[in-house]
Amino acid sequence: MKNIVILSGAGVSAESGISTFRDSGGLWEQYKIEEVATPEAWENNPQKVQTFYNLRRKQILEVKPNEAHFLIAKLESRFHVNVITQNIDDLHERAGSTNVLHLHGNIRYAKSSGPNQEVNYYPVEGWGLKMSDLCPDGYPLRPHVVWFGESVPMMDKAAELIAEADILIVIGTSLQVYPAAGLVYMTPRQCQKFIIDPGINERDIPSDYTLIKKSASLGMKHLMEQVLF
Repeated sequence: MKNIVILSGAGVSAESGISTFRDSGGLWEQYKIEEVATPEAWENNPQKVQTFYNLRRKQILEVKPNEAHFLIAKLESRFHVNVITQNIDDLHERAGSTNVLHLHGNIRYAKSSGPNQEVNYYPVEGWGLKMSDLCPDGYPLRPHVVWFGESVPMMDKAAELIAEADILIVIGTSLQVYPAAGLVYMTPRQCQKFIIDPGINERDIPSDYTLIKKSASLGMKHLMEQVLF
């Protein structure tokens, strides 16, 4: 059974109605990144950070997986599939994908704001996380997300998965956010490589990738009908 690795980005979740920080009119437009998505923001105003991510969590709970999520999950009927996602929502899991690695965390979970914060994760019931919610050591719980300026602890695992891929499908990502964007260069030589995104120019991707300039759902449908199934 061939190994397929999916590297998914914001373009997949956008079809479910989740705005990215580049979109206009969404949550990100109401906040400055440095005020809600950095360790310094948490130090300066943790309540503001908590409120922002509570709103994001509420939005995520109100939307549903889209066709792209379900098609990716369907791949498991014929392939061994690992999803590496840059998204902090749980839509891949809700669509049925069973092997999902969250590079930038999962907003449905919290972690300690104290030392050793990567050791334990705590599920968030509903959408609201309060400053009075504490870890067993007495530190406030913070969103389980990787903020700008923080290391990406799952990068090594992601690189290992991609190094064993027979097929890599990069979908819904601008390939502008590092270190995640560097993963596209870590495939074995014989790997088939595809990029699904309507906005990427062919000159901006590695020459050995096949570009499918379609939305996440239409691109996955095309790839499955014409190549994989």
